Amino acid sequence: MNISDTKATLSFSDGSPSVDMPIYKGTIGPDVIDIRKLYGQTGKFTYDPGFMSTAACNSSITYIDGDKGELLYRGYPIEQLAVNCDFLETCYLLLNGELPNAEQKAKFETTVTRHTMVHEQMNFFFRGFRRDAHPMSVLVGTVGALASFYHDSLDINDPEQREISAIRLIAKLPTLVAMAYKYSVGQPFVYPRNDLSYSANFMRMMFGNPCEEYKVNDVLVRALDRILILHADHEQNASTSTVRLAGSSGANPFACIAAGIACLWGPAHGGANEAALNMLKEIGTVENIPAFIEKVKDKNSGVKLMGFGHRVYKNFDPRAKLMRETCHEVLNELGLQDDPLFKLAMELEKIALNDEYFVSRKLYPNVDFYSGIVQSALGIPVSLFTGIFAMARTIGWIAQWNEMIADPEQKIGRPRQLYVGSAVRDVPGIDKR
Repeated sequence: MNISDTKATLSFSDGSPSVDMPIYKGTIGPDVIDIRKLYGQTGKFTYDPGFMSTAACNSSITYIDGDKGELLYRGYPIEQLAVNCDFLETCYLLLNGELPNAEQKAKFETTVTRHTMVHEQMNFFFRGFRRDAHPMSVLVGTVGALASFYHDSLDINDPEQREISAIRLIAKLPTLVAMAYKYSVGQPFVYPRNDLSYSANFMRMMFGNPCEEYKVNDVLVRALDRILILHADHEQNASTSTVRLAGSSGANPFACIAAGIACLWGPAHGGANEAALNMLKEIGTVENIPAFIEKVKDKNSGVKLMGFGHRVYKNFDPRAKLMRETCHEVLNELGLQDDPLFKLAMELEKIALNDEYFVSRKLYPNVDFYSGIVQSALGIPVSLFTGIFAMARTIGWIAQWNEMIADPEQKIGRPRQLYVGSAVRDVPGIDKR
């Protein structure tokens, strides 16, 4: 973070003295005006609902340029990482700042693999949930509960304990997600196997059973791995900010990640791919698309096109292009090109890419549109989509949490407010109310 030669000057029309504020430059991206002393010097706060113009931290993990459609993990473009690296290499990069060499990769993979089992008593936790509980509520509960099993890694001021917690969370999330699924369908839990890759292990825990050996399909495993890479981190979004805010109080890492999962559960955040697939099911058939598109264009209909456009990416979502390739690979591998749902999705994609209404508004298919289709093709139920998202994003959350704990400028989060309620008033007696 370099201080700029120029300063920002805030002047007031009421004759109050003007205030100079330093400007900082990042490596890339917009400069930021340092307003930390604003209240002390002027007695005034800034007002920024949703923090649309506020940088709450400095970070060296992820960078997004929404106008260019650019996403970088530690400086590496997502397009290159998704093609040349697997998920655990991406995890290592996000955690440590550099890609691993062959020896570091092998050691990291072994360490994560040997932490994939959860404490046997976790099985009893699941019995307390109803069978129809949403997997995200199960994950919030079980991830939060991990803190009661691993007292040896809760000292957030010890870098070694933070690293152990990071490994445990990355390793155990797939096991807990698969357990949540198995519990919901009444099947026995499948234990992880140390001879399988991270994504292959998850697929086996999800779809294997004690009656027969699960056959690993490399195309499907690679598709899942790509979903995980593309969702691993996304800068200071709502759930990441939640993890940082929870962590700023000194809360343990398992509690912070549980808070992130709770935030991700919201339909405006992690639930978008679930909403996109539900929309396809509501449309029903290719013949119904024109009528649906007309409703979308009618502002009074209240019908929204889910899985298209993005709050940050103003041109295209770089993850969507990669997910689109994976989507077509999976549909071809499983022979699902003629499946009504997937045919419908491809037709809707074609219309959205060519219809002037959508093109002019830059409503391109986003990563949620394609990842919902891929997950459905893999056999993952819609209710578990956000759970897969949580599994992927855990590495981003833990890397951001780690960075925050080590940041000497970090303070407990405490946003200010513009109070618009009643001024001071006296409490009248009950007979006068």
